[in-house]
Amino acid sequence: MKHYLSLIKFSHTIFALPFALIGFFIALQQFNTYFDIRLFVLMLFCMVFARSAAMAFNRYLDRDIDEKNPRTIQREIPAGIITAKSALWFVIISSLLFIATTYFINPLCFYLSPIALLVILGYSYTKRFTALCHFVLGLGLALAPIGAYLAAGGTFDLIPLLYSFAVLCWVSGFDIIYALQDEEFDRSLNLKSIPVFLGKGRALQLSTFLHFICAVLIIAAAYFLQSLPAFNWLTWLGTGVFVLLLGYQHTLVKPNDLSRVNLAFFTTNGFASMFLGICVILDSVI
Repeated sequence: MKHYLSLIKFSHTIFALPFALIGFFIALQQFNTYFDIRLFVLMLFCMVFARSAAMAFNRYLDRDIDEKNPRTIQREIPAGIITAKSALWFVIISSLLFIATTYFINPLCFYLSPIALLVILGYSYTKRFTALCHFVLGLGLALAPIGAYLAAGGTFDLIPLLYSFAVLCWVSGFDIIYALQDEEFDRSLNLKSIPVFLGKGRALQLSTFLHFICAVLIIAAAYFLQSLPAFNWLTWLGTGVFVLLLGYQHTLVKPNDLSRVNLAFFTTNGFASMFLGICVILDSVI
């Protein structure tokens, strides 16, 4: 179990899960419905199964690439800890469990589940033919807030869509930063990425622009949340801290100094999403 949790980087769930919870609790407020523990658990299972399938498939598909990259050679498949066949079975089982779980939520989630799988699994192919791969990853994680909102509310709405587009820009931006580490390696294998396409300096500029758009969308979502009686100062506190940390991570990474990429990628973004999620959820229930 420990090896499979490492394979799918379960700890990275911290990036998307707070936004899924935000979408879920916003729906409860908008539709004035009671907290349903069964629905909540089903939503969490969907998150776990979808993300497990996506990460395991990425590791399965990239196993030959990871074996050549000194940074990734110790991952479970190239290291021989988990076989490629076992990883593929893990992907299939996780995908089927994801679809089955959506069936018990509502018809809309069930009908849309294959499209969600297509996006999150399809990402793993994209760096082979387009530098826009970061945006496909962002789109996959952006499904979290709107998906959880659909689970609780059964319809689309502006506020969760604002959070979804914010996640798209946020994830795309910090994935560009993370990809800076592999620019030379990716170039040698003709793999596509924004750093390969634009170079380190302009890639960081694009990441900064995406995070600026993310900040605007997060602030807009907080503004529209004020129309709901439950939301007040805590949402603004979480929004403010999130925006500040967006800016802070860009002080950590320079084109000629990537030594603090992990601090920018994991620690800063993980804390930002957690803090925002806690503040918005507390605002909705207090």
